[in-house]
Amino acid sequence: MPDPLSLSVRAAAQEIAAGRLSAEALAAACLDRIAAREPVVGAWHYLDPAAALAAARRRDAEPPRGPLHGIPIGVKDLIETADMPTGYGSAIYEGHRPAADAACVALARAAGAVVLGKTVTTEFACFTAGKTANPRNPAHTPGGSSSGSAAAVADGMVRLAFGTQTAGSVIRPAAYCGCVGYKPSFGLIPRAGVKPLADSLDTVGILARTVDDAAFFTGILTERRALREVRMPPSPPRFGLYRTPMWGEAEPSTIAALDRARAALERAGAWVAEIVVPSEHQTLTAAQETIMGFELVRALADERLNHSAELSPRLAQLLDAGMAVGADAYDAAIAETAAARARLDGFFGPCDAMLVPAAPGEAPPGLGYTGNPVFNRMWTLLGVPCLTLPAVSGDSGLPTGVQLVGRVGDDARLIATGLFLERALAETA
Repeated sequence: MPDPLSLSVRAAAQEIAAGRLSAEALAAACLDRIAAREPVVGAWHYLDPAAALAAARRRDAEPPRGPLHGIPIGVKDLIETADMPTGYGSAIYEGHRPAADAACVALARAAGAVVLGKTVTTEFACFTAGKTANPRNPAHTPGGSSSGSAAAVADGMVRLAFGTQTAGSVIRPAAYCGCVGYKPSFGLIPRAGVKPLADSLDTVGILARTVDDAAFFTGILTERRALREVRMPPSPPRFGLYRTPMWGEAEPSTIAALDRARAALERAGAWVAEIVVPSEHQTLTAAQETIMGFELVRALADERLNHSAELSPRLAQLLDAGMAVGADAYDAAIAETAAARARLDGFFGPCDAMLVPAAPGEAPPGLGYTGNPVFNRMWTLLGVPCLTLPAVSGDSGLPTGVQLVGRVGDDARLIATGLFLERALAETA
C-alpha cells in the first residue's frame, strides 16, 4: 500500500471500498501531517482529532454510504456545520453552533465523507486576514478568503476542501499556494447554509490536489455524471489566450506562467489564439465591485447595525464604501452584467476554454494583505466556471497559477480542458 496521502480521491475511495485501506488509517495520516505542519501553516480554525478519528471508525464499521466513503475533507469556516463551531472568521460568532450542516456539507457526508475540521477564512470572507501562512513560504500570504482550505490542500493535510468565492476567494489562494482551485458555474453547488456576502456572486467552490479530484468531488455532490466521470478530450481542445482588460496588473511571474501554459498547450497539439478584449468587458471589474459593495451592506446588516465595534477597520471601510453605492448604480451594474452574459457565446466563439491570468503574480509578502482579486472579479460576476492550476515556480519557491474559464453551465468541458492542460504542463516540467 502506498502512502495514503499520495492516493487520489478516486483511488483512496476504491481502496477503502475494497477493504485494503481503512478510513481511520487515512484520517490518521491526514492528522499526522496536520500535527507536523499546523504550527507553521495555521490552516485550521477548529480541529478535534479524537472526534475525526471516531467519525472515521464509524465509517469503517458501517456499509459504504457512497462514493466518498471514508474520504477526509476540510470545510471553510464560512460554511455551517452542526457538530463543529462556525465562526465565519469573526469574533462576533466565536463558538457559534449552527443548528444544521450546510447543504454541501450534508451532501458530502451523505456520500461518506469525513469532515476533519474547519479551515480558516478571512473575516466574513472579506479581506481581513486570518492566521494562515502560505505553506510554500510562510513569510507570504496564502491569499483569501479560502486561505485555510487552499493551504491545507497544498500542504498535503487533506486532498479536498470546500471554499467560497465572491470576488476571487477560491482561484487566488489556489494560485498562491500551488493547488487546484475550481469555482463552478454560479449555483452548481448549493449555497444553503453558507454565510451570505453578496447573493448575486457567492459561489461554493473546491480546493483540490488535482483536476480529477475536484471534478470527482463536485460530480458526486451535484449528481453530474459528466463531471464525476470526466475524461481527457478525444482531440486537442481549442483555447483562447485572453489577457483581459486588466493585463497591466500582470507581474513578471504571471506573464511567465501564461507563456509557459501556452507553449505547453501548443506542444501538446492544442490550438491557441489571442483574443481581443471586447468593449463590454472593459468595465466589468468595476461592476462587480459595485454589486458586491451594495449587497455586502445588506447581507451583513445585523453585524453592521448591532455589532459595529467588533468589525475590523478594513471591513468597516468596505461597508462604508458599500453604503455609498446607490440603488441606481447597482441596478445599472446588474443590467450591464446581464448584457455581457448575453454576449458570452460570441466571445468564446470556437474556443473550448479561455486561458487567462489567475492572480497578478506570486503571493505577496506578509500575512496582513491577501492579494488583489483583479483577475477574478469579472469571471465571478459573469457566473462562468473557472479552474486554476499551478504553472510556474519562482526563485522564492512560490508558485504562480494560470486560470481556465469556460461557458456558463459547461463545467464538464472546462474540466476536460483542465485535464489536458494539467498533463501538458506535467510533460514539459
